[in-house]
Amino acid sequence: MATDMLEAPAPSETAPRPAPGSRALAFLSAGARCALPVYLLLAVGFAAPLVAVVAFSFATPRSFDVFATFTLENYATIFDPANTVWLSFAWSLGFAAFTVALLAVVAYPIAYGIVHLFGRWSGLVGILFVFPLFISENVRLFGWVLFFIRNGVLDGSLKALGTDGGPDVLFTPGMILFGMVYTYLPFMLFPTVLGLSLVPRDVVDAALDMGATRLQAWREVELPLAMPGLLIGMLLTFVLAAGAVAEAKVLGGQSVIVITHDIEIAFTYSQNWPLGSALAVLLMLIIGGLTLAALSRLDLDRILGRK
Repeated sequence: MATDMLEAPAPSETAPRPAPGSRALAFLSAGARCALPVYLLLAVGFAAPLVAVVAFSFATPRSFDVFATFTLENYATIFDPANTVWLSFAWSLGFAAFTVALLAVVAYPIAYGIVHLFGRWSGLVGILFVFPLFISENVRLFGWVLFFIRNGVLDGSLKALGTDGGPDVLFTPGMILFGMVYTYLPFMLFPTVLGLSLVPRDVVDAALDMGATRLQAWREVELPLAMPGLLIGMLLTFVLAAGAVAEAKVLGGQSVIVITHDIEIAFTYSQNWPLGSALAVLLMLIIGGLTLAALSRLDLDRILGRK
């Protein structure tokens, strides 16, 4: 027995040596190690471009001296009282707010029907709202141009019926708002469907059995329980609508200049990447600030049912 113990190799000789990078990973938890690919993807695909945009916003105007120069001239140009770029900010945020308000009214009844009323046809109805997303947004918007343009589908059909033709609605702010509501309806609809599907029907039925009216049950029970889905849809729609540009260019005919159009012009025709980056940074700050301000005024614990 003593001989066998002497002849057995030492533990240090048989244990596998750790890989060179395993010591650094050993300080991370198992969940953090599994999430490393996600962290890497976010760093390369999100953080790095964001850092580049912020760095460009402090570069010399009309140059590509990123990380080489530092100046506030781009922001001074934006905040110049003679600059009308703030009208573009106002148009973008106004369109986004009205789009969210209209979609909240339009999407809720459709979502309620998908969850509670359409039955076996709910899947087909959902596919009908998803199907337009498989077609390019510009193609769909130009389709609306062909429909509403003079001597187009609507105007020509009404003239063929002996009328004076269709209304002249193209290239107006109302048409831009219509295009945004049409484009972003799915992004508001399906989070609302998710929120309504999480509402237990027995809770609503119990409220009705206890004497609540249908309106009271909706306001006090159903709407608060569905609010997480509604909030997700509103935030997603607002962010997407604030960054929209195709609707104003195609349906609005550039009669209204939104801030994303100014950013595009700065990066393309003007070749002033630092100014475009400064506009983009301000847009991100404004949208982020408004979103945080809205969330701070909401009692999320009450909405989510926490105490």
